[in-house]
Amino acid sequence: MTEAEALERELYEKALKLSELRKAEEGKPVRDYTFQTPDGETTLSALFGDQDKLLAIHNMGQGCRYCTLWADGINGILPHLENAMSVVLLSKDPPETQRRMAMNRGWKFRTASHEGGDYLAEQSVGDDGGNYPGAVIYERNGDKIVRRSAANFGPGDLYSPMWHFLSLAGMGPGDWTPQYNYWRRPETLDDGGDNVRD
Repeated sequence: MTEAEALERELYEKALKLSELRKAEEGKPVRDYTFQTPDGETTLSALFGDQDKLLAIHNMGQGCRYCTLWADGINGILPHLENAMSVVLLSKDPPETQRRMAMNRGWKFRTASHEGGDYLAEQSVGDDGGNYPGAVIYERNGDKIVRRSAANFGPGDLYSPMWHFLSLAGMGPGDWTPQYNYWRRPETLDDGGDNVRD
């Protein structure tokens, strides 16, 4: 076994241990925040639907290529996630911007805007209440909501498989940057090239 293979096995074992530790932790009570959606105002408790767990994806908004990478990946496993818990993507962007971005990317999850207010300041995945990408798991028990766990998203993390495939290819986060669109205009277009938008 190579040193890299041994380290990969160790990381796998540590991930299992991390899961057990999170399962044993107590949640911290939170208030029932208000959000704006394309259908009007909603609350944190309403976002649970008929589930007792909620995955809140913290997205920095349309201006972040990295956040778009994570959302694209999460969208691919959304049916599996929604079998286990409710899922919502939260950002500071207004609902109409979120809807346009979701339609452009083919995202299927629900979106809601915290508008950069109290929710972001109090529930950020960063230590300073800033607008950072990540995920928060909430749990509902009757009319009480607790924050179970949270994680930051960042290059090389556990939450986007892109980094691990890059690693297999001998590339690190500094060797590649996600883009919104990978189509490149050819030098000549067979259809004449009128009205093409990059």
